[in-house]
This record gives sequence, C-alpha cells and structure tokens, in this order.
Amino acid sequence: MTAALFDLTGRRALVTGASRGIGARLALALAEAGADVALTARSAAALDEVAAAVTATGRRAVPLAADAADEAAAGPAVRAAAAALGGPVDILVNNAGIEEVRAAAEVEAALWDRILGVNLRGAFFMARAAARELLAAGRGGAIVNVCSLTSYVGVPAAAPYTASKAGLLGLTRALAAEWAASGIRVNGIAPGYFRTALTEPFYADDAWQARMLAKIPMGRFGALDDLAGAAVFLAADASRYMTGQCLVIDGGYLASI
Repeated sequence: MTAALFDLTGRRALVTGASRGIGARLALALAEAGADVALTARSAAALDEVAAAVTATGRRAVPLAADAADEAAAGPAVRAAAAALGGPVDILVNNAGIEEVRAAAEVEAALWDRILGVNLRGAFFMARAAARELLAAGRGGAIVNVCSLTSYVGVPAAAPYTASKAGLLGLTRALAAEWAASGIRVNGIAPGYFRTALTEPFYADDAWQARMLAKIPMGRFGALDDLAGAAVFLAADASRYMTGQCLVIDGGYLASI
C-alpha cells in the first residue's frame, strides 16, 4: 500500500525548464515513478536528451517549445501536452527560472522584468492554464513550484531573483488556498545550494564555496538526486492531504542559521 502512494502510473505531467539541471532531473523522476511527461524549453531541440532519458524508462516524452515568460504560450503548451498525452495534465512542475548576479544598485528595469517575468509571472500563468483545464474537466491535480532558499532569506547581488522566489512562495500559498476545494494541490520545493548552470557563477568562486559549506550542517552541496523524492512525493497521493507547503531541501542550512 505504501508503495502505491508514490505510484504515478497513468498520470500526465508537464515540467517547464526541463532541458537541463533541476528540471531535467525532476522530469526523469516523475517518469521513473510512472508518469508520462511533457517537457518545455525555449527550443524543443534542447529537450532531445531529456526526452530520450524519459523514453528509456518506458514512459512517453513530449518535447514542446514554449517561452516561460510568455502569457500567451501557457495555454497552448498545456493543451498541447494534454492532446499528446491523452488527457488533462495532472501534474505541473513550474521549474523554469533565470538568474543574473548583479548588485542591487546596478539592476535596471529590463533585468528586473526579465527575471520576474520567467520566475514568477510565468509560473502563475502556467499554473492558471493547467488549473483551467483541470477545473473544466472536474479533476484534481498537483502543482509543484520550484522555489528557493531565497524564498526565505536574502542573498546579496540577487535582488530580482530573491524577490521572484519569495513571490513564488506567496503564490504557492495563495493558489493552494483558492484551489484546494477543487482538488488541486499546490506545493513547492526549495532547493538549497545545488550546482547547476544557473548557479555556476557562484561556484566559480572557491572562497564562496568554502564559506557556504561551512554553513551547511551536512557538509556538502546538494546533488540533483536529492530533489527527486520530494518532487514525486508532492506529485503523488502520498501528499494528498498537503497543500500550500514548501519542502526545504538544503542539508540543514535554514535550520542552523
């Protein structure tokens, strides 16, 4: 019975920003748990490697080109995923995100709008598009937003990113409260320090790495596999009475500051 609570067989998932890093690993995790998965990135060709990995699990992979910051692209992406996978998307993982290290005094409006456009605005419109289809079909579902430690704490030279991720945590709670009665659960995961293409500028500094490791009780940075179980848990019936929450996966960082 316990294993069945984590079984996603027959579910249809859509993962944004799935071409690499966290998005790619979460897409594969959902497939490994039994879900068929639609994948989005700005270019469908960028998804070939991840799509092949999903297919290798025996599940169906549908690569889709979509701009995470484009409100008009959200509805068509969700409907295209549903058409290709044979029914409404049951699971949405809002992972698409961008960052640029910049001192706050140097942040221009264009940079602010670009980061919040993808990380927060785009996540809302993808969630809205998925929820509209589920509500019309009278179905429940699970939305998992990829938040961040910066949903909780401030980070120097990352004001737009921090604002976007703090906003995403607030959005998670608001949508959870609004859609709970309809059976749509909205939760988040907040990765701590994970080395990806997005965060590479920080890891290029050896002194920064040493300072951060000293603050992490487990004494290491996160590995992408550390996120897989949490994503499956929040997508599956194992978390069926849980909504509006965010699982912090950080090696104990927040607990110790």
